[in-house]
Amino acid sequence: MSERAPLPRPSRDDPRMAAAADAPAPATQGEVDHDEEMPRVQVTRRQVFLGAAFILAFTAFLYFGLPQISGLDDTWRRIENGDPLWLLAAGAFTVLSFGGYVMLFHGVYVRGGVRLTVAESYQITMAGLAATRLFAAGGAGGIALTAWALRRAGMPRRDVAEQTLAFLVLTYAVYAAALVIGGLGLRYGVFEGSDEFALTTLPAILGAVAIGIALLSALTPTDLQKRLEGWSRRGGRFARTAQKLANVPAALSAGVRIAVQHVRQRDPALAGSVLYWGANIAVLWASFKAFGEAPPWAVIVMAYFVGMLGNLLPLPGGVGGVDGGMIGAFVAYDVDYQLALVAVLTYRAFAFYLPTIPGAVAYFQLRRTVARWRDERHTRPAMATARAG
Repeated sequence: MSERAPLPRPSRDDPRMAAAADAPAPATQGEVDHDEEMPRVQVTRRQVFLGAAFILAFTAFLYFGLPQISGLDDTWRRIENGDPLWLLAAGAFTVLSFGGYVMLFHGVYVRGGVRLTVAESYQITMAGLAATRLFAAGGAGGIALTAWALRRAGMPRRDVAEQTLAFLVLTYAVYAAALVIGGLGLRYGVFEGSDEFALTTLPAILGAVAIGIALLSALTPTDLQKRLEGWSRRGGRFARTAQKLANVPAALSAGVRIAVQHVRQRDPALAGSVLYWGANIAVLWASFKAFGEAPPWAVIVMAYFVGMLGNLLPLPGGVGGVDGGMIGAFVAYDVDYQLALVAVLTYRAFAFYLPTIPGAVAYFQLRRTVARWRDERHTRPAMATARAG
């Protein structure tokens, strides 16, 4: 188990303590047994079949049909003759990227109070990655699986919500900051590349707005739900609904405050977020180098992050949104279309499809780990009783 000290807990006068009093109590034995299964997404066989067919058809179109339609036969053959050293480098950067992700995850949740080994953190993150690959909408499947695993590890629901939000804030803060720095740097000629408003200033504005919303959300009282109790008793159904929904901004506020606390204490785990995004972008850079000359770094960074917005589209497995978004972004930045097509699809093969294999393996490892946690939880009271006897 990790020996890192958890972040200092707020005093009882802190609003978070009042909010914690409203958090659900740790699950009883019956509750744990009842909630032992992994979260499932209710889908019909027809939806599964159509989703799988869409992914296969779209992937086949990208890799085989599009080159024929676009007259890219000669360029497409480059994928068979890519520089193996650069492709090997892309594989190494992929490993580094997810190593950084595990590093950040382990640092945030262990300091949040849950006892996890690095191996257990790896299993949760990689299993969550596999769930994210299977379900679109910004990785909701992975978040659900991660929350379930942390609950099974003994973390209260309220803490799971707050630490997860803190983890997401620390992860995507790098994303938003890159949009601001890269966009303004291109706009004002600090970096080499296009200075068009839509490709520079607009993404920078989006990044700045995201940062501003996150910081402003920290002003919400973390005990907002408790403060609205009196109003909910007097105001009828609408007031009761509003009081329940108040838990969302309160948890977001707590998550942002925890993230800020990590930054103020210069938590070494924060380097994991930079490593995750930086190495992921390096995979894309190495993919360009394998088949030709890479664009300027600022262009790669901006096209990468602008293209990643396509992951929010509700497409099966997220396939198509990011691929098309990145390719379109590179073309907008005046990168050769043929080279961008080959490089982006190679990047996706390394950073998206390939990690799904160890992610699926981690899924089954996590099931065994959770079963072990359950056995240990059941054995511990018996051992304590035996010692007392």
